[in-house]
Amino acid sequence: MSAPDSTPQSAPDIQREIEQTRERLGQTVEELAAKADVKTRAQAKVAEVKTRARVKAAEVKTRARVKASEASEQVRRNQAVRRDWPLAVVAAGILVMGVALARRRRTT
Repeated sequence: MSAPDSTPQSAPDIQREIEQTRERLGQTVEELAAKADVKTRAQAKVAEVKTRARVKAAEVKTRARVKASEASEQVRRNQAVRRDWPLAVVAAGILVMGVALARRRRTT
């Protein structure tokens, strides 16, 4: 926009300036209308919160699956150790008895 005391402009220049001013005014009105539309803004916020909640729920679900899998594996390992230790004791007993019998045979 030009100042009032500047040199006179040609008609096309004035027309172009009017069109630019109308465009800026239209954008400003649209921006103000969007800010004043509380219902639409609230709906957009609700949609945003829902999306974040879905993403968070999916993350939590994934973490829960991983933790459950890890816990399940730990239980399996613990059960295997519990089942294997009696076998190890029996094997050690047989080994001790075999060594004792071998010594006895050597000494007799």
